[in-house]
Amino acid sequence: MESNPFKHIKLSGPNAHFDFTSTQSGGSQTKIPRRNRNQHGRRILQQLDQVWQESENEFLVAFPERTGIYLEFISSPDFELAIKSLEDLRQGIRLCNVRAVKRKVNEDETEITLATVFIPNNKREFFFKKVEQYLTEETKNGKPKNAKLIDSIEELRTALLIESFWTDNNDLIPDAEPDWCEVWLRWNEDDEEVIHRFENLLSEQQTNSKSGYIKFPERLVKLVQVNLEQLKSLSLLSDDIAEYRKAKDTAEFFLNLEPFEQQEWAEDLLSRLSVNEDSQVTICLLDTGVNNGHPLINPVLDNNDLLSVNPTWGTNDHHGHGTLMAGLAAYGNLQEKLSTTENITLYHTLESVKILPPRGRNEPELWGDITSQAVSIAEINSPDKKRIVCSAVTASDTRDRGRPTSWSGAIDNISSGAFDNNKRLIILAAGNITDFNQITNYPTNQITDSIHDPAQSWNALTVGAFTKLTTLTASNLDEYSPLAGENQLSPFSTSSRLWENKWPIKPDVVFEGGNIAVDNSGFSTECNDLSLISTHYKPLQRLFEPFNMTSAATAQASHFASQIQATYPDYWPETIRGLIVHSANWPDELFSQFVQNGNSKREIGNLLRIVGYGVPNIGRALYCAANSLTLISEAEIQPFIKERGNQPKTSEMHLYRLPWPTEVLQELGEVQVKMRITLSYFIEPGPGEIGWKDRYRYPSHGLRFKINSPTESEDEFIRRINAAVRDDEHGRPDTNSPSEHWVIGSDNRNKGSIHSDIWEGTAVELAYSNLIAVFPSIGWWRERSHLGKVNNSTRYSLIVSIETQEQDIDIYTPVAIQVEHQIPIEISTAHNKKYSAFGR
Repeated sequence: MESNPFKHIKLSGPNAHFDFTSTQSGGSQTKIPRRNRNQHGRRILQQLDQVWQESENEFLVAFPERTGIYLEFISSPDFELAIKSLEDLRQGIRLCNVRAVKRKVNEDETEITLATVFIPNNKREFFFKKVEQYLTEETKNGKPKNAKLIDSIEELRTALLIESFWTDNNDLIPDAEPDWCEVWLRWNEDDEEVIHRFENLLSEQQTNSKSGYIKFPERLVKLVQVNLEQLKSLSLLSDDIAEYRKAKDTAEFFLNLEPFEQQEWAEDLLSRLSVNEDSQVTICLLDTGVNNGHPLINPVLDNNDLLSVNPTWGTNDHHGHGTLMAGLAAYGNLQEKLSTTENITLYHTLESVKILPPRGRNEPELWGDITSQAVSIAEINSPDKKRIVCSAVTASDTRDRGRPTSWSGAIDNISSGAFDNNKRLIILAAGNITDFNQITNYPTNQITDSIHDPAQSWNALTVGAFTKLTTLTASNLDEYSPLAGENQLSPFSTSSRLWENKWPIKPDVVFEGGNIAVDNSGFSTECNDLSLISTHYKPLQRLFEPFNMTSAATAQASHFASQIQATYPDYWPETIRGLIVHSANWPDELFSQFVQNGNSKREIGNLLRIVGYGVPNIGRALYCAANSLTLISEAEIQPFIKERGNQPKTSEMHLYRLPWPTEVLQELGEVQVKMRITLSYFIEPGPGEIGWKDRYRYPSHGLRFKINSPTESEDEFIRRINAAVRDDEHGRPDTNSPSEHWVIGSDNRNKGSIHSDIWEGTAVELAYSNLIAVFPSIGWWRERSHLGKVNNSTRYSLIVSIETQEQDIDIYTPVAIQVEHQIPIEISTAHNKKYSAFGR
């Protein structure tokens, strides 16, 4: 069971000394009840004997082809099971699923944990022996052997035919009418016989199914159409079942509803919806306008917030795209919100600024100006709002290939606050594949098709697309299959793979963008099953419309950002962008699609250029757990300095002595842990075309981070960093960096204005790597000092996370205690002088 979430820990900044006095961790142990050893052990032994006898007498006799039985282990109310101890793969004993179930006891709501376990017939004695050892043997510490496992069990029984395998809401279990369900089968890559066995079983039972399987580590997923009795038969006849789930309703279901039926679904959602009126967070959509007459848009988009850069255009949506964007910006995955029965609270609203005319088009050279006007209009209209600017409008061609344009340069100006010192978070679509006739040349065409202007912006969060949509249910698509596999690159997305390496990594992240269906001849088609759904701009005709591509992904990204901003209303735009990237990772399927050698920095560099840092996770972006923590610092640094009569030089660096849970990490020893560091800042774009031909001249400045190696003292570390900076400016490699720990590596991550990397190593190594330096690299502020910006300061956000897979370890509390008692100190003049060699 997961630990309760904690908020991120905010540091006071780099000029602080953290108290390293050891703090004894209270830990986050699995909650196990205290037991009377003899009484409890004999009770569990009796239950075990009873359920095994029942299985042999009633079950195995009726189904002799079965090679084992399923048992269900149940925890005490509000306690947990020792899950890991329930499985022994060497013995063929497999944990199928784990479920947490709410129950009422004397009007109080409690939670129990249930685990379904498969036990081969010839391993009958496995758990009997565990209980007997518990009753008769002690560990070196004098505790009953296997105490954690046996004490955690309140009850065990023969697994129920349906409930023990159903991991969705029980209300979704099919009744007499057949429904589409996912059957998750136990398997490994060396056991392809599982597929043959299950296919034969489906054929014998005359069970309708979809062709093909989705493969995961240790699981196969098959889509079957079954009623309750058929589902019971599968449970009785197969040794390979791990779990059942209701098949996900695709957009096909909602889009095929009659208008009055769509209205009923919308009314149900509205009956469960509330909008927090105190929140100042808003998503500003720059698009074709939005029709807030739609019943699902009206609660979050006031008439006063319908705006236009040209009053003669009106504010209504003349095309439909803007209202589609609004549906996902407001609700995220609208289909999930429609399908659930839970109450929904939104902590943000919408704004719309129409930037596309109902007739004709804007001249290309005016796009940057129109974007700037749109943002200004929104800010003048509501100056106090926490605004996230979202735009999926891109140029039609891709000739720039990363080179800054007037449009992308304007985006960088707007976001950096170059003219008004007002920083802004801007989220842009990467743009879609240019030649749809070549979409099935996948993924080659997607990789070689460039991200569209203005998404090469250094400061904007650029969003590409991946897809999880692979289920086809429409009868007219029986001969089709999805082009992309689950958790792979969306066929609509584009990349920066062919850009010169000096340009930023784009996209930064990917969100769901839909898929394409193809038949055996290679003919492709968009379809409802492989699309999201959103709000139609003519609600009197219909309420829902299919939506896909990087536009849909970008709208979801803005919704994601709004949740962070609402949770942490005072966080800077740089921090919100940083947390989105920081929370992202690559699903296994997406990683293996483009990386064959997991240690290859070259392949990982290519992966970054195709899908950025991966798929953001809202849980990681918002909270920590006991076995993970996130530290955040928002600080200001002066990269360069020019004193009268002297040449400009590097000014300062920041040193962080992180309040590590040193004692806990030392106790973990050789256990593998991960640390992630993300540095996010906004650059001011270089003025004039000359600045766009050189990575040192387009950005006003750059920032970098480094950490000390486990054996490196603070003095040694800083001396190395000084040398590294000088080498960086002269183009020489940093040979002293402990690069073997980094997944991405400095050559890949040091592009653009956000840098993120993952450190992997042992806990004891990380215990001594708690120093982070943030320092400047060259930019036009210094190289073009005559422009009067050389002494400017800039802001940055530093985000640092560490995590361990050990669920029972508390690394959060010791750090939280240290930060609470931190003693800020000023960096002394002597300290500055000591490291003055940092600048030139």
